[in-house]
Amino acid sequence: MKKSYIYYCLAVLLHVILLGCNDNRKKDSDLRAELPALKSLDEKIASWVDSGYYEGVAIRVVKDNEVFFESCYGNYTDTTARHVASAGKWIVAATIAAVVDDGKLSWDDKVKKYLPAFTDAKGEATLRQLLSHTAGYPDYQPAGRKRDDYQTLEEAVSHIADLPSDTLPGTKYKYGGLAMQVAGRMAEIATGKDWETIFQEKLAMPLGMKYSRFVPVSSEGGFSPMLGGGFKTSVHDFSNFLSMFINNGLFNGKQVLSVEAVKEIESDQIKGAFLHQPEFAATVRQNFHNDAYGLGIWREEIDANRNATLMSSPGWAGAYPWADRKNNVYGFILAKVNVHKANANRFSSFYESASIPLIIRDAIGQKDRPEGL
Repeated sequence: MKKSYIYYCLAVLLHVILLGCNDNRKKDSDLRAELPALKSLDEKIASWVDSGYYEGVAIRVVKDNEVFFESCYGNYTDTTARHVASAGKWIVAATIAAVVDDGKLSWDDKVKKYLPAFTDAKGEATLRQLLSHTAGYPDYQPAGRKRDDYQTLEEAVSHIADLPSDTLPGTKYKYGGLAMQVAGRMAEIATGKDWETIFQEKLAMPLGMKYSRFVPVSSEGGFSPMLGGGFKTSVHDFSNFLSMFINNGLFNGKQVLSVEAVKEIESDQIKGAFLHQPEFAATVRQNFHNDAYGLGIWREEIDANRNATLMSSPGWAGAYPWADRKNNVYGFILAKVNVHKANANRFSSFYESASIPLIIRDAIGQKDRPEGL
């Protein structure tokens, strides 16, 4: 009897763990059958897992604040947490935006104001330049130096101060991670708190992101530096963040970020700096525009007024969050690629995930199309 009860409890626990994706999969099964694009997406993702590119995948897509498509594949659930590489850059920018909202930082604060050891051109870079890859910093630690997987930003930044600048601040866009370490350290000094505490207080707790963190820093290849590539999260958590963002800072009736902060993150922050084309936005959307990056996010598509209509923060291993203001859609796919399997079959986790927003648009078009057309 006791043994049977234990098995029953385990079964209930498993049901609770799987509840998010499985219940929604049942609820939208009719929609999948009705819309060829969703059926195609379902089959595409399942084939990635079946081919061994991923051990599992979780995805949630929300339109008009209601779940439009949600599935889990392999051994993933909506609360499975994995490191997401550069997908976390969006979270970094939003965390620092919360500190700016508090008046403890300004987007135009210079590095040297908080880090006087930065006496060269790197000290002249502003907070917004650090988060838009236009600060003139090296992208990563050069060959022959220790990889930047330090457990604190204080230690990481101490190994950045003596690196030579690549160029003057504001003159060139160069994607990388070191500058974001410095931005995070500025936030620590301005608040008197460590980065993880800032993130938990400003974003994680108000948004119910209970499976997300930056520390301890991963020592696994491809998931450092701490801020630019070390974020760990789940579909549940990142979806809550995206809900807040697309609703202009509002989540469950609370203004987590100001409307101004959201606008700043998604506005053009390259500001005339040289951008070598084709970069990510041009490659995946064939959309060649030089104002292609905001603060921690790609401006994949823009409208006639230069406002971002499709934004993303892709991770090399397959994680991909996006917000589509044109269709009032946001989504997140959590995946962590099997590098050896993918390379052997020339599978690109980075670019494959970026195809999903367009498939969702097709599905929306099919749903809205009058019957018989």
